[in-house]
Amino acid sequence: MYKGQTLCAVVPAYNEEKLLHVVVETMPEFVDHIVIIDDQSSDQTAEEAERLGAIDKRVVLLRHEVNQGVGGSIATGYKWARDNEIDMAVVMAGDGQMDPSDLPALCDLVVEEGVDYSKGNRLVYEEAYRLIPKVRFFGNAALSFLTKVASGYWHIADSQTGYAVISKRALKAIDWDQMYKRYGQPNDILIRLNVESMTVRDVPIKPVYNIGETSGFKARQVLWPISKLLTRMFLWRLWKKYIIRDAHPLVLFLALGALLMGLGFLFVLRILYLWPTQGQMPEITLILALFSGTVGFQCLLFGLWMDMDKNRPKR
Repeated sequence: MYKGQTLCAVVPAYNEEKLLHVVVETMPEFVDHIVIIDDQSSDQTAEEAERLGAIDKRVVLLRHEVNQGVGGSIATGYKWARDNEIDMAVVMAGDGQMDPSDLPALCDLVVEEGVDYSKGNRLVYEEAYRLIPKVRFFGNAALSFLTKVASGYWHIADSQTGYAVISKRALKAIDWDQMYKRYGQPNDILIRLNVESMTVRDVPIKPVYNIGETSGFKARQVLWPISKLLTRMFLWRLWKKYIIRDAHPLVLFLALGALLMGLGFLFVLRILYLWPTQGQMPEITLILALFSGTVGFQCLLFGLWMDMDKNRPKR
């Protein structure tokens, strides 16, 4: 137990037979359960987990019959923690990329300050730019900004880290069967936590790379799907939180801003079409384009500002 609270480590594992023993052997003693989810690995991950379980009785092995992705594995672990009335659950990757020495700081926010979800932030580490592969660093920074907008948690960064501790209250509030099951899981969960009015905080952690892990991250295959996910979940959050549960004028500002910005874009296209053919600038269209674009942009800013102010208490 950690300061009187039961703690479960959720370890998603797909083809992690080489490094899984490192995760279990370095797991702090205050962790009560180590739930390893074998996501239908093609190597000896399950057998390795069983071997480790014979040595460390905290190990619990759960096996997927169908590969569900890292998000699906985390959801399975969270449901186990929820169903077994665990006070806190932490995600520890099966490739050893999460430093156990950072775990107390993540747990303290939940135990001592009542935070519902404390997550690591590698981007604020002083040598992050040197330690994190450049493609990942810039991709993470871009997705972190988009996640701020989509989730409403403007104070958080490093949206792609899965190193996080979640409280019992949050475990019971989220429908884990609906959570995104691939690399966008950390983004998806932040949006769902916001809809349920959960508090989220960042904890600076050291990035861990080049320890023998094999990454399945492919920027071109991940950035676009996550961007689409964020757009869809942003609209879902607005609908669920500001229309269904609590009517708020920020939705009108965002809708009007999007409409006017769209009209402004169409007016610009008309200018680009007529100017070469007529030899002169269509003045009325230009005025309408400037008006639509300016007012639309201001409406969007007002809407986002109100969203930021509305979510300020969740820090």
